Amino acid sequence: MSTTVLPPPVLGDRRPSPPPASSDPQAGRSALTRFVVGREEEARWVRPALLGLLAATAVLYLWGLGASGWANSFYSAAAQAGTKSWKAFFFGASDAAASITVDKPPASLWIMALSARVFGLSSWSILVPQALEGVAAVGFLYASVRRWFTPAAGLLAGAVLALTPISVLMFRFNNPDALLVLLLTAGAYAMVRALEAASTRWLLLAFTLVGFGFLTKMLQALLVVPAFGLVYLIAAPTPLRRRLGQLIGAGVALAVSAGWWVAIVEMIPASARPYIGGSQDNSLLNLIFGYNGLGRVTGNEAGSVGGGGGQGGGRWGPTGWTRMFNAEFGGQASWLLPAALILLVSLLVLTWRAKRTDRTRAAAVLWGGWLLVTAAVFSLSQGIIHPYYTVALAPAIGALVGIGGAVLWRRRHEVVARTALAVAIAATAGWAAVLLGRTPSWVPWLRPLVLVLGLGAAIAVALGPILTARAGRYIVGAALVAALAGPAAYSLSTVRTAHAGALPTAGPATGRGFGPGGGGPGGPGGQGGFPGGFRAGGFGGPPPAGAGQAGAGAGATPAGAGAGAAQAGAGAGQAGAGAGRPAGGIGALLNASTPSSELVQTLLQGRDHYTWVAATIGANQASGYQLATDASVMPIGGFNGSDPSPTLAQLQQLVADGRIHYFISGGFGGGGPGGGSGTASEISSWVESSFTSMTVGGVTLYDLTAPVSG
Repeated sequence: MSTTVLPPPVLGDRRPSPPPASSDPQAGRSALTRFVVGREEEARWVRPALLGLLAATAVLYLWGLGASGWANSFYSAAAQAGTKSWKAFFFGASDAAASITVDKPPASLWIMALSARVFGLSSWSILVPQALEGVAAVGFLYASVRRWFTPAAGLLAGAVLALTPISVLMFRFNNPDALLVLLLTAGAYAMVRALEAASTRWLLLAFTLVGFGFLTKMLQALLVVPAFGLVYLIAAPTPLRRRLGQLIGAGVALAVSAGWWVAIVEMIPASARPYIGGSQDNSLLNLIFGYNGLGRVTGNEAGSVGGGGGQGGGRWGPTGWTRMFNAEFGGQASWLLPAALILLVSLLVLTWRAKRTDRTRAAAVLWGGWLLVTAAVFSLSQGIIHPYYTVALAPAIGALVGIGGAVLWRRRHEVVARTALAVAIAATAGWAAVLLGRTPSWVPWLRPLVLVLGLGAAIAVALGPILTARAGRYIVGAALVAALAGPAAYSLSTVRTAHAGALPTAGPATGRGFGPGGGGPGGPGGQGGFPGGFRAGGFGGPPPAGAGQAGAGAGATPAGAGAGAAQAGAGAGQAGAGAGRPAGGIGALLNASTPSSELVQTLLQGRDHYTWVAATIGANQASGYQLATDASVMPIGGFNGSDPSPTLAQLQQLVADGRIHYFISGGFGGGGPGGGSGTASEISSWVESSFTSMTVGGVTLYDLTAPVSG
């Protein structure tokens, strides 16, 4: 007796596209009503499921958010500056007096600063915008996948993005990556709309959103452009000549949206704006194509803490096609990366002979191009790269898993589709077991559970034609648990841990990276320092006392929300270890200084008489003092302390004019292997030999109004 096999409703066949707008029964309904109630042709469970996904994502990203304090105080201090000065706001300056900008464009700072202006400066007003950006990104990804495929495909795609561990971290943190992911995901949604009817309006919007992504993190935003352009050239339902003309217009939209702020900054005389942080010549173009651009790929990054290449790859670790899977990067975003690659190949094979405008193939090209180009650049780049960059892979992985899973499940009566889906499920379970095996003492029961469920589901899928509909539901459930349990557990670990400093990582400690319990890539506790030979305490010199403590400061838990960025790294910058050397080792680079109340009161003496209450080496050192005093502190040398701003002559003139009160010893600076300026060392030497020192709260201060006698 044969058994009739019906597809389970959780991944049912795609319903027909809605009728044209002129005959759409929903045309008279408001957008809000359509969102809350859903389309009339949708099953009743769809809209509640979407709202539940978005609500759960919001809870995940907002829960205990204030525990991280100022998170990355480098950006928090710049947001604070933007609340006090519109000039600092526009340029993205580190301090309200606008001496130097951060080393990124200011789009993400604009949102944080506006939030802080409206709600007051606090860790919540700084961090909540990122959490809401994450919820919006999940919504846009769902909408992008749902338009052409099943609601279940969209929900799975959104869930993968929401539960990717590095997504949870970045949408609870104040690095620019949160806004970048939102803009690129919204751009992909606009591309989907553009492809439906060869819409010029939607195409221009897609590339405009990428342009604003450029104003968030510069050239990294452009990694999706090849996929956007290629899919439109291939699949847009319009003649080739029109497609080419539309893409030229899209290029213009990209250039305008990305370049208007660049053009304004370049036209303003250098004397009327802040120094461009991260550049060696006060040029925004140098920052775009050097430190934040091609230098990240080649490793030739003048002014960075590394660069220039090294054995087995760059100074930031070995390069190669397996980089996204290694101990430093793997647990951040690669949980479903093998499945995404398998499903991408499967979709392309199944649609090889389809018509040019086939939507399944177009989706594979769009999201697959995003994934492959971004992963390739990250894998092969020899310059600065951090594990949290991999959040840019999460939307593409989620989309491919959602689309590929739905399409192959619907076509599981075909041997090729059924086999590919089984292999994808088995690969996901196997890779999750490998990642969980890197922390064997952490939730040890999860690893065998994932393996049993995943391999069992893979075998059952391979036997698909003989399964009943009810069995299919159980198989889908087991596969989903096997795929999402590992990243979900890592995500919950991330939520339960406060994160601060410049280089956070998600999930439990694995002994690599700069996450909770981890130190530098050289090993736990930060003893190895940066890849390529950088050591705590400066370039080439011996580490100061306590350098081995750096790992503890990198991910320590703040004492409470809004209490100051410094709470996350006790000891960083406290001990005044001498010019160019961060007290507390590498923690002074990773996190802000921690001034005592006595030191804060000293710095605030006569604050109204000075433009800057103090100056110190490096923006991370300066940010803690600035946030604690709510007054401008000049970050000499910018983020790395290696920018030639100000020069010794410029600082001497500012001191002579009575515009800076104190110089705070310590900080991070010097030329180093990155080839940056040695101006910070020159300034430190001049201050130490020219002014009277005193120790306040364990920190050495130089009163720039009290020169040494004689």
